[in-house]
Amino acid sequence: MTDYLHRSMGDLDPRDRGGPAQPLVSVQGLVKHFPVKSSGLFQPRKVVRAVDSINFEILKGETLGVVGESGCGKSTTARLLMQLVKPDKGEVLFDGETVGGAISLGDYRRQVQMVFQDSYASLNPRLTIEESVSFGPRVHGVPAQTAIARAHDLLHRVGLEPNRFAGRYPHELSGGQRQRVNIARALALEPRLVILDEAVSALDKSVEAQVLNLLLDLKRDFGLTYLFISHDLNVVRFMCDRVMVMYLGKVAEIGSRDAIFERTKHPYSAALLASMPSMDPQARALEPPLVGDPPSPIDPPSGCRFHTRCKFAEDICAQIVPPLAAISQAQSAACLMSMPRSGHSHAPVHGDL
Repeated sequence: MTDYLHRSMGDLDPRDRGGPAQPLVSVQGLVKHFPVKSSGLFQPRKVVRAVDSINFEILKGETLGVVGESGCGKSTTARLLMQLVKPDKGEVLFDGETVGGAISLGDYRRQVQMVFQDSYASLNPRLTIEESVSFGPRVHGVPAQTAIARAHDLLHRVGLEPNRFAGRYPHELSGGQRQRVNIARALALEPRLVILDEAVSALDKSVEAQVLNLLLDLKRDFGLTYLFISHDLNVVRFMCDRVMVMYLGKVAEIGSRDAIFERTKHPYSAALLASMPSMDPQARALEPPLVGDPPSPIDPPSGCRFHTRCKFAEDICAQIVPPLAAISQAQSAACLMSMPRSGHSHAPVHGDL
């Protein structure tokens, strides 16, 4: 194997070692609205508020999980970070530098890579596996032979022997094998951040477990940082250091894994946790934690966007947009009921729902 595959935490930039974790990515006031075609000539123009002024950080060396119902803005956030779509407002800082400003888009994309949910659609069916993995380095100026050698090393590292798989095409591989190819391709440019958008949700459970353990090994060996998007809360708890909960384009809560799963302070986060499948018949017999579908992102509710489905809501919840406020050093929530009132908190916890 080449030295590339032996990059460890000791080989990282000195700024990444020692002391408290520093932000690799800082998202500030990110907004993305998609216009909706008007139904009439004189109808006002409407937009889908996919991501609506969110702020968060991804710390160096961590895995940040992103969870929430379909349509909450998880994948749009990932595409905004990858600069696949341009934000309407806000900015993304990478290692303290503005993307598109101090750091060029080309340099940024070499350091940030993405693995998508659909393993087949992510690969060019006309390219062999070797060509797919070596394509990125060759585009960025790596000599052909070096790029091919790197591709072979990475294929071996993700569990695909080059002698057997390098010359195959995507349709000749299983779903799990194709996703391993996509992971190898994402690592070919030596990124610092890898965005995993439902990267294991389409795999069989046995294959999923293998790929998850592979991702953990790669993170350790290459000193990677992950943004991990998933609907499976059990997988998120296994993989992630911190968790961000999104609802209707907003960040509802963000905190350490233990804080979110054991001491959640937002009613929506608690409802998500209560919806996890259980083998306990008594737990299955409880009233569903959430009733109805989320409101339309075209016309979201005023104030707190969750108040129309929240059994703790008060009149003030429909009037004021709650800020994402610190509950503790390890946790922040956007809930008026979680904010201190006269020396105590009215925060609902997971056991209350």
